[in-house]
Amino acid sequence: MAALDLSIKIAVIGAGAMGSGIAHVAARAGHTVYLYDMNAEAVARGKAGIEKDLRFLVGKGKLTEADFAATLARVVPSSRIEDLADAGLLIEAIVENLEIKQKLFRQLEELVAESAILATNTSSLSITAMGATFARPAQLAGLHFFNPAPRMALVEIVSGLATDPAIAATLYDTARAWGKVPVHATSTPGFIVNRVARPYYAEALRVLAERAATPATLDAILREACNFPMGPFELMDLIGHDVNYAVTRSVFDAYFGDKRFTPSLIQQELTLAGRLGRKSGQGFYDYREGAAKPQPVVEPAVGRVESVTVRGDLGIATPLLARLEAAGVRVTRTEGKGDVLIGGARVALSDGRTATRRAAEEGTPNLVLLDLARDYAATPRLALSRADQCGDGAWHEVVGTLQAAGIAISRLDDVAGLLALRTVCMLANEAADGVVQGIGTAHDIDTAMRYGTNYPEGPLGWAERLGVGFVARVLANLREHYGEERYRVSPLIQRCAVGGRSLTGFS
Repeated sequence: MAALDLSIKIAVIGAGAMGSGIAHVAARAGHTVYLYDMNAEAVARGKAGIEKDLRFLVGKGKLTEADFAATLARVVPSSRIEDLADAGLLIEAIVENLEIKQKLFRQLEELVAESAILATNTSSLSITAMGATFARPAQLAGLHFFNPAPRMALVEIVSGLATDPAIAATLYDTARAWGKVPVHATSTPGFIVNRVARPYYAEALRVLAERAATPATLDAILREACNFPMGPFELMDLIGHDVNYAVTRSVFDAYFGDKRFTPSLIQQELTLAGRLGRKSGQGFYDYREGAAKPQPVVEPAVGRVESVTVRGDLGIATPLLARLEAAGVRVTRTEGKGDVLIGGARVALSDGRTATRRAAEEGTPNLVLLDLARDYAATPRLALSRADQCGDGAWHEVVGTLQAAGIAISRLDDVAGLLALRTVCMLANEAADGVVQGIGTAHDIDTAMRYGTNYPEGPLGWAERLGVGFVARVLANLREHYGEERYRVSPLIQRCAVGGRSLTGFS
């Protein structure tokens, strides 16, 4: 298939932030775009918003005055639905209510040509259910842009049971022609991004519920050690807890109460209290005038040791050794099972067990565990936990030596899998289940998470770097620790761990 010809007129129904953003994208691509809303004032505001955004691009030198004028002229305001009759692609961006959307589409089906494509920007509703009342359900597909549409690259092309594959292919090629990064998805709760992203919030909320650290500390760990653009608590505050909690509830309910998607009592309490985040002035953080921003907790500076002994291969944490050597710490290498002896302590990468349990099982009381970092050669922060049996002296020797390498140390109470490791493993687990269940290919799921959430890399690719067998072991240890189905290991991860196949090669 091919992208829609520029002679095809586009209609966007709903002139709010999302609808006007989609109209902006289509008009910049060269289409005439009807921006429709029953409320003429909303249409005027929507077009004014497009004009403001285009003027900003002119000021940045990214758009000429001539292109500014031509693009704006292609946006045709309308508050009469009859004006949309000659549109070849109609995109609704109205309230997230199935019955209201179905009523709108019934009007549109009677109004437009049989060949017209009908698309919904829904982020959560079933495309199959929406099309069930259509005369021509094959013409309907999801065209899910992310907010703000002019700047966010990802577009999910969502097919319901009745969607004509040729329609999905045309929308895919059209989104790409509009400068977007499209992915195919099937109509399941949350599609790709809103489903796979759930563990990013859920694991942080679980660690907070165990009182392992403050929200500011946990945010800093995921932001600085793993390069996520925002920590989960500041992101939930930005999204709004009413919205984020509602999405989690809808996915949980749609999957018949699957424990993987269990909502958080903490977030429920914030929502009930009206502490919705930035928009209400309070959430996990206080945004009211004069409120101080909490800072992440770091361990106070202590002295280092002069030499360490590395036993075996540290795997992804190996770059730490070069940082220690650059700080003047002598590193001796011997055979062993992949750990570092620092003073009186043994230091190892977490494997999903608590430090206390692992110390008891392995007979090493002075055990300190490292959390995951995306790049140990450059990370400015690491999270550590210590076994209950670990003495203060041994702990301080580890902290001081890593501080000497230029790393801020944030201590977590002894939770299984710490924070970054369990979060990344659960993101990979959810992504793998998405592949198994046919929601998208491995490539499309990783692409969606990179461009729809700005994750530093796709969760399946990240799991490949960690080692699929290691990820499976972490998840299995988490499941044993909590005794919950929430941490069951995806069949795809189990298969790849045993068979040595690549996660990212599945379709």
